[in-house]
Amino acid sequence: MRATSSLLIATHEECADHRPFPGHPERPQRLQAAIKGADGLGARLLPVTVNESDALRAILTAHDATLPERLRTACASGPQVFDSDDNPISEGTYRAALAAVAASIAAVGEVDARAATRVWIPVRPPGHHALRDRAMGFCFFNNAAIATEDLLKRGIGPVAVVDFDVHHGNATQQHFWERNDVFYLSVHRYPFYPGTGAGDEIGSGPGRGFTRNYPLAAGADNDTYSGAVAAGLEDVLSVVTPAAWVISAGFDAHRDDPLGGMKVTEAGFAAIGELLGQAAGKKPILAVLEGGYALEALSRSVRTFLAALDGGVTS
Repeated sequence: MRATSSLLIATHEECADHRPFPGHPERPQRLQAAIKGADGLGARLLPVTVNESDALRAILTAHDATLPERLRTACASGPQVFDSDDNPISEGTYRAALAAVAASIAAVGEVDARAATRVWIPVRPPGHHALRDRAMGFCFFNNAAIATEDLLKRGIGPVAVVDFDVHHGNATQQHFWERNDVFYLSVHRYPFYPGTGAGDEIGSGPGRGFTRNYPLAAGADNDTYSGAVAAGLEDVLSVVTPAAWVISAGFDAHRDDPLGGMKVTEAGFAAIGELLGQAAGKKPILAVLEGGYALEALSRSVRTFLAALDGGVTS
């Protein structure tokens, strides 16, 4: 038996309406796999409404106004690629991306109302490569950066953003590069797509020292990956005392993932979840889905991660 969960899930069915061409790894089935990962953990589902005006206001805190309008117009024309060959879109992509943002800001609202301290946000498309004015790397709007900006707008800061996706969150790092109200930590494979995330990238100006990267060689296992997260969390806590934590939760470092080239297992993601839960203590954590493209591995990894993050045990 496990104790009653404090976990909240914020998602929306329209996130499945982004439909890249057949065979693309960022496929609609990822949404259900990520949601399924919370099965059996006693989580509460948050009803999310997609209000386009509200979502657009939130998007403009991290993106130029031209990006959502260009995406909306492009999606109306049917399947094509958007900004680069790694961003195929369908008629439903714009609405899916809006829904991902809506779920992210709804989660922030629950945290602000003190109705939740652990929130899982299984949404797609992912976001941490989405630059201010263009899409990149399967990403259209930067859900983690948008959620972080919303927390800060509500007076909840400073914020720690922790990204353990196998790919460096280049756009999130760029967005907060000169900021000292957000500490950005990334553990990732390097050198690897998108080419950023070297150890000497630490921010600039007022943000110098508020970015920390732990680049890892291909083939990193549980101990290596979770050890880097542990070291990075020590860096975070030596600089700031976060009022909230936003996690770019990518599970593509799993050994079964077709893209990552790492050797992390469910046990490794459980260790990462436990480390994050211990670092945050009673402060809120919002974990938003990034990568993870092997469906069964994604579900299993999400489950062990969330169980550890929430302080529970798997049965």
